[in-house]
Amino acid sequence: MDWLLDPFQVSFVRQALWAGILVSLICAVAGTWVVLRGMAFLGDAMSHGMLLGVALASLAGVNVLIGGLLSAGGMALGVNVLSRSRRLSQDTGIGLLFAGMLSLGVIVVSHSESFAVDLTAFLFGDVLAVRPEDLAGLAAALAVTVLAGAAGHRLFVALAFDPRKAHTLGLRPRPAQALLVGLVTLAIVASFHVVGTLLVFGLLIAPAAAAALWARSIPRIMLGAALLGTGSTVIGLVVSWHAATAAGATIVAVAVAAFFLSALADVLRRRIPSEVSR
Repeated sequence: MDWLLDPFQVSFVRQALWAGILVSLICAVAGTWVVLRGMAFLGDAMSHGMLLGVALASLAGVNVLIGGLLSAGGMALGVNVLSRSRRLSQDTGIGLLFAGMLSLGVIVVSHSESFAVDLTAFLFGDVLAVRPEDLAGLAAALAVTVLAGAAGHRLFVALAFDPRKAHTLGLRPRPAQALLVGLVTLAIVASFHVVGTLLVFGLLIAPAAAAALWARSIPRIMLGAALLGTGSTVIGLVVSWHAATAAGATIVAVAVAAFFLSALADVLRRRIPSEVSR
């Protein structure tokens, strides 16, 4: 068992473990609704569209979290406005904002000779460099996520399964959609500096999607996603320590692998009874 416990004898790996657990819990709540609502493309677009705000904040000497939050918030607002158009589908609006903000971010980065290291951290994160104040920020983000998820639970359920019925029941689906986009924004902004924007999308989607194949209720999907995300964090850090691989990428790779294993097990579960019945 020493090989399993040895990595966590080091303080920065323990902090990475706590950071990964907090991110997993945040993503479990938000990711469940992303999967159920079919908002994967929006989550991907928002995680990449933050490059513009992060680049401008870095060049201005401002906290990159503020830049990322403003950029993601701007994209969320833009999506909300464009989704009201009857001539454009929501995917079209998301795609346009995604391409526009990402291209502007690349332009800003290309004019800076000293941004390469920061860009690498933005894309891939550095979970092993997490500081105590980062853990405090993640804990605060988790508290807000849980409160927002609990407050909007009934609205989110109606929105995910029958938006038209939600409207007839007076549940106001548009504000519910805006709140849900805000929840996803918070999860992405709070998590990107830990695992990076290219990887936060995997941690947001994979555990919830894997749990959704087996769980029969929304709370169970969230619980399953939280357990899978936490397990992926532990296994990813152990593998990263012994194999000398990038910690954040390894964590997400384990989470995605868990989804495919879950999907395979689900297929086998469905085939076996049919074969027995023959």
